[in-house]
Parts: sequence; structure tokens; C-alpha cells
Amino acid sequence: MSKNLIYQVAVGKPSKLYEHCMESVRNYCSKNHIYYIRQTEPVLMIRPDPFATNRSKEAVERLGYLPIYEKENAFRYFPEYDKIVIIDADIYIRPNAPNIFNAFDDCDFAGVVERDMPITEQYLNKIKNYSMMQYGVLKNEINMRWDNRGAEFFNMGLMCMTKSIMKYFKPGETPGQFIMRPEFKDFVDGKGAWKWSTDQTLLNYWVRKEQMNIQKLDWKWNALFTAVESVDAAHFIHFFLKDKLPHKGEDVHSLMEQIC
Repeated sequence: MSKNLIYQVAVGKPSKLYEHCMESVRNYCSKNHIYYIRQTEPVLMIRPDPFATNRSKEAVERLGYLPIYEKENAFRYFPEYDKIVIIDADIYIRPNAPNIFNAFDDCDFAGVVERDMPITEQYLNKIKNYSMMQYGVLKNEINMRWDNRGAEFFNMGLMCMTKSIMKYFKPGETPGQFIMRPEFKDFVDGKGAWKWSTDQTLLNYWVRKEQMNIQKLDWKWNALFTAVESVDAAHFIHFFLKDKLPHKGEDVHSLMEQIC
């Protein structure tokens, strides 16, 4: 029987929305007999090069590190677990959602491609622009399988991996050393259009550069709230762009009513 883990990060005092979402993940793990780890303190504390970074001083100096890369601390739990799923703190899991670990197998990495979701026309335009900003300059390095809806990038709010992904790490490499690889420096430093990028661009680049065996999951595993047409059919609802939610997501009761 495989040993599976769900990993989450919430550094600092979480919002009401984050607490509600993470509680749904904790309950989900208990129901499906999945190991659960919630990281509440920074571990990797990734810092951009102060002499090369393009990131805003506020983004770096407020905490002294980039919390966007703390999720990759989950990598240290291979090979202890057969499969690991990393879930953002703003993803809510319905009580009746099926076991996600049954949705992927025989792959290195699995996730949901944004352009494959039943997205609104307005959000599709954002995807096209985002694709060009984040991946346009990488066309000669990686194959993002472009089409008229943009690049085929995974939304890294949900990352699913099997133990086979370990072959893409260097022997003895720690999660911090992985993020600080020379080939990732421009992403960490926020060069050009990557000034506001999260770990999403870095990880999509890595997955494609290594030509991993990937699996594209059904959109229902990572439905972007307000961006998809039928969130009521989803298993996992991703309340992304918290600052643009009504009351910045703090009216949890109202949000839950909207996804029924």
C-alpha cells in the first residue's frame, strides 16, 4: 500500500479564508487516511541576489525572504512517501471529493493546465497575456505547446508528484539548493517580467526542461474561483487572487454559499 502525503504552507497568522480552506484539507486527509503536514514557520528562506534582483524592496524586505518558495520544502519528504501533493492554503476541498491520489499514477508530475479549464472569456485573455509575459522569452529553451489559448502551463496551486521525480534532483540536493540552482537565478531574482512571479514559472520551466513524464489532470481538481464557468462541479476550489475577492475572502460564509 502506497504512503501518500499532502503538504501545505501557511507562514505567519493565516486569514480566515486560509484557516477554513486548510481545515477542509486536514479533514480530507483524515477521511482518506492521507498523511498531512502543515508548515507554519519558514524553512528555506530563499533570498534573491541583492545586487541583481528586480523584485520590489517591499516584497523582499518585509520578511527578509521570499515565502513563495517555501512550498518546495515538501521535496525533502521524498523518498519517505510514494506520492506527494502540495496544495496552496487558498484551496478548499469539498467534503465529498474523491481521493486525488487515485487520479494520477505512472508519471513524474501531474497538475491542472489553466487553459484547459472551462474558463471565462475574460480570464482567457488574461491567460494569453500571462503566457507571453512569463514564457514568451523561453520559447527557444522549452516546449510549452502553445496554441491560440496561450502556453500549456500548470497552475502550481496544486502539484502532484510521484517518487519517480527524484531522478531530476541532484544527489544529496536539498530543497533550498534546488531553488538556488544557477539556471533558476533569473526566476528567483525576478528578472524582467518575472518581477512578480511566484514559484509557478520556475516549476513549469523545470518540468518542461527535464521533459518529465507529465499527466494533465481534470480541471475539477483545481478550479479557479470566478475564472471557471462551473465551479459547482469542482472537487477542489482555488480561491486565488485573494485581494480581489469580496472582503478579501474574509467573509467565508458568503464564499461557501457561492460554490454550492
